Amino acid sequence: MRFVLKRIAQAIPLLLLISFLVFFLIELAPFDVIDTLITPNMAPEQIEMLRQRHGLNEPFLIRYLFWIGGILRGDFGNSLLTGVPIAQELATRIPNTIRLILPSYLTALALAIILGMLAGANKNKWLDQIIDSFCSLTIAMPTFWFALLLIYFFGIRLNIFPILGMYTIGRQRTLIDYLQHFAMPYMTLTFAFLPGLTRFIRSSTITQLEEDYVLVQKAFHASKFEIFKNHISRNIMIPVVTQIGMALPMLVTGAIITESVFSWPGIGPYLMGATRAMDYPIIMAILLLSSTLVILGNLLSDVLYSVVDPRIRRAG
Repeated sequence: MRFVLKRIAQAIPLLLLISFLVFFLIELAPFDVIDTLITPNMAPEQIEMLRQRHGLNEPFLIRYLFWIGGILRGDFGNSLLTGVPIAQELATRIPNTIRLILPSYLTALALAIILGMLAGANKNKWLDQIIDSFCSLTIAMPTFWFALLLIYFFGIRLNIFPILGMYTIGRQRTLIDYLQHFAMPYMTLTFAFLPGLTRFIRSSTITQLEEDYVLVQKAFHASKFEIFKNHISRNIMIPVVTQIGMALPMLVTGAIITESVFSWPGIGPYLMGATRAMDYPIIMAILLLSSTLVILGNLLSDVLYSVVDPRIRRAG
């Protein structure tokens, strides 16, 4: 608990610094939402009234303090384009994104543990070469292109799954309808997460096979299955924990492209629309939220380290 509190105390000034950098970088942008609202026949007085209405005529530091004060109160501000509170939109869209990313990531992680350990146990053999070739091919394949392939084959040619949205418009929302819409985005994200995780676990497995304790186990005539079951599978959990902690920011921003391709009502289309409209309060809120999750992910990794490996806990 003392360690966790210390890390949280260290994270507070870092978060303030990140918030300032986010606000400052957005301030450097050459355009803002006012540029999308003005028309060629607008008078300068009308443009100035628009800027005053949205608080863009105040000095930089005043606007930053006002913004960060709202963040601390849980108020992310309103969209400059629609006027809808950003916190309200995030509260609706973040659960939709989590419902898509979490099952995809857990599925990819489970498959990666199996494939990575198989590849590591058969280093440079035909099974390792097949798995490594699969990873090379899938890493090189853009996510949006794979998504379009799924849409073409399963959505258009075979007409098995719906192409867009989370539910069918005009129909009653049912679990079957949701799963039909969920299938292709789920396959896309699982396919996107799988190769990197597989290579990571393969590398960790090969590193563990070179450790002295494996040689000792072999000297005691332990089978390869027993060594993997009782020792290697436990030791590779530490780097896996790192991946789980660092995956936390993906729960918000990990499916922007996939959500946009399939029109899934998550953070992706919301952020893309805000970027096109230069609606900077939305962009700043999502960037700050993602940065916060990076810091929390690091903290989660450190805490899970001590859970997985008691040696770290005993070492303090």
